[in-house]
Amino acid sequence: MKTLLIVMIAAAASLYLSACNTISGFGKDIQKGGEAIERTAE
Repeated sequence: MKTLLIVMIAAAASLYLSACNTISGFGKDIQKGGEAIERTAE
């Protein structure tokens, strides 16, 4: 039981650390999409 908890915490930590880059990239994609919509609206 203790080992399972440690494995789950380690997996969550690795997902969190890898998600930081993903979220940053996702934000940039959203920003570029918004800029494209803005240009189209003009």
